[in-house]
Amino acid sequence: MTRHSKNCTAGNVYSNHERKKDMLQSGYGSEKIRLGKDSAREFDCCCLTLQPCRNPVVTKDGYLYDKEALITYILQKKKEIARKLKEYEKQKEKQKAEAKEIKALEEQEKVRSFSSHTLQAPSVKQGTSGAGKSASISNMKEGTDKTLPSFWVPALTPDAKPKLEDKPDEKVRCPMSGKPIKLKDMIDVNFTHIKDGDSKTALISKQNRYVCAVTNDILGNSVPAAVLRTSGCVVTLDCVEKLIKKDMLDPINGKKMTEKDIIPLQRGASGFSGSGLSLEAKKEGAAMQA
Repeated sequence: MTRHSKNCTAGNVYSNHERKKDMLQSGYGSEKIRLGKDSAREFDCCCLTLQPCRNPVVTKDGYLYDKEALITYILQKKKEIARKLKEYEKQKEKQKAEAKEIKALEEQEKVRSFSSHTLQAPSVKQGTSGAGKSASISNMKEGTDKTLPSFWVPALTPDAKPKLEDKPDEKVRCPMSGKPIKLKDMIDVNFTHIKDGDSKTALISKQNRYVCAVTNDILGNSVPAAVLRTSGCVVTLDCVEKLIKKDMLDPINGKKMTEKDIIPLQRGASGFSGSGLSLEAKKEGAAMQA
């Protein structure tokens, strides 16, 4: 018996530490962990490459992409959709051909059964094959013409048919929201670079890279931001609520704005639980029920 609280074997309570220890050793139960800041995507990074965008564009839902990566993604998806459509058309043609063959075999079976009944009719009238019983053309005994002659004959084995594919979706969809995405609907984003006087350090190596276009507040995962459709500039949501929504005018070019012109930028997450964003990983495992 040990004295440590985590390995106390004298208590009558099944502690949380003991439960986790047994789960890891047995492999049962679900594992859950909260991820840190290093596991989150930065707000100015592409949702496809997870790298800072060179030519950033944003969707109507606020997902940021690099223009080059998005074009590559759309072209690749269109090729994949075209390939799946060809396979689906081949599958339909094959099904039609199989249906025609089955129909032709059924017609042949009807003709064969009709011919056999026609030949057997005189013998039934003469009573050679018994009253009310039809003779079988099989060489097996009466009543066993449908029974397999041998256990090893693979006549009733199941067929390994190919999997039937459903009709593919012909629209290219956003990998994040799942909605249809088109390049013409994308909005160009203009980030305002930070003026810190450091020209030697590369932009990708800096922790703080961009600021709000109006208030010059530093942007980050912990600061909610929005993209203005009329100018493409990025501002904080605090600036939107306090300054822009009063007159609904773009402070960069003075154009009239509506609610749809303010697109909240989808960001990653900070390392704090109070940020309001879910940053939790869970692995489902087998569980024993009482």
